[in-house]
Amino acid sequence: MVTGERSGPEKEEETVSAPVALAASVQPITRWSALLFAAACGLAVANVYYAQPLLDSLAAQFGISHSSVGMVITVTQICYAIGLMLLVPLGDLLNRRRLIPGMMLISVAALVVVGTATNRGILLGGMAVVGLLAVVTQVLVAYAATLAAPESRGRIVGVVTSGVVIGILLARTFAGLLTDAAGWRSVYLASAGLMLIVACILLKMLPGKDPEKASLNYPQLLRSVLGLYVQERILRVRAVLALLIFMAFSILWTSLVLPLSSPPLSLSHTAIGAFGLAGAAGALSAARAGRLADRGLGQRTTGVALALLLVSWLPIRYTEHSLLSLILGILLLDMAVQAVHVTNQSMIFSVRPESRSRLTAAYMTFYSIGSATGSIASTSTYARFGWDGVCMLGAGVSALALLFWAWTRRSGEKEG
Repeated sequence: MVTGERSGPEKEEETVSAPVALAASVQPITRWSALLFAAACGLAVANVYYAQPLLDSLAAQFGISHSSVGMVITVTQICYAIGLMLLVPLGDLLNRRRLIPGMMLISVAALVVVGTATNRGILLGGMAVVGLLAVVTQVLVAYAATLAAPESRGRIVGVVTSGVVIGILLARTFAGLLTDAAGWRSVYLASAGLMLIVACILLKMLPGKDPEKASLNYPQLLRSVLGLYVQERILRVRAVLALLIFMAFSILWTSLVLPLSSPPLSLSHTAIGAFGLAGAAGALSAARAGRLADRGLGQRTTGVALALLLVSWLPIRYTEHSLLSLILGILLLDMAVQAVHVTNQSMIFSVRPESRSRLTAAYMTFYSIGSATGSIASTSTYARFGWDGVCMLGAGVSALALLFWAWTRRSGEKEG
């Protein structure tokens, strides 16, 4: 088992040392199972983002002012952050064959409540539970890493994590199209149906025997998450990188609707949502990052991806003059973010095999902070400095991420 801070000259190699009993206790995950995990992740995380293009409809339905309707998203995201801290670590304590479908079934009930809500109180209560249980995505990612053979862990994590990013990017497109066809309620009711189907499939196919669990009670489990920050340098470094790359990601995607919906472009919401397809294509193209991490090339992959992230802001800068330029920038940015994200998780999952859910919770907390910070910063920057200001902000955050990676590599981070 690899623990503590690494020292000595850096080597471009992967060091994985899981107990033999752990490897023997479960059957390695297949590619088809990984795709099912990815689909489940995408469906679950999309529930957090469906409301973004529906705010006008929700405001009209429940008599909420446009200045206050943003609380629907705020409540959902706050509860998602709470779920990261309080629910994801349970993957190291409870049997995941029951935990994962159980979380999804409760989410199904919450989605039905949202889809049939008759007042704003019920709506906000349902959205709170939806956000809280959407963190099942992170339990699935950690479990996939546990089921994967060491030599293919990065590839499997790449496949499953692609589902998360695609779910985030396509949620707006799905919500917009379904709302136009059958109203906003149909979005949440359709999601409930899909989640129910996937939960039943997972309940049937997940291994009955789970790897050995941590011998801790729940309060000790939560405290141990903080201990991981202290003990694992690679977690600290990769968590900061997650904060920065998802801040850049959120800077683009939160503010992009503003120049696209304004003159001279004045695109419809459906057309704006379609740009998520370009982002999904970029995310899918980064799946190879996991294979490179399996070969011990995670550091090089990180450096190249962060350089591409910085470069992507140049074509994005010309959004108001060329949509083709924007599409190119989106492809580069989403490919870079996904490549670093997959590499990060592949590296931190190589330490503490018995703590992968807690490692995920610790890592994704920084992801959540970065996303929230990017959203707030991008809209305020656009209001004061326009699209050029947003692009300068995104490029600055991207440059900081690249410099931080170079500094930590020189100071002795070893490939995990």
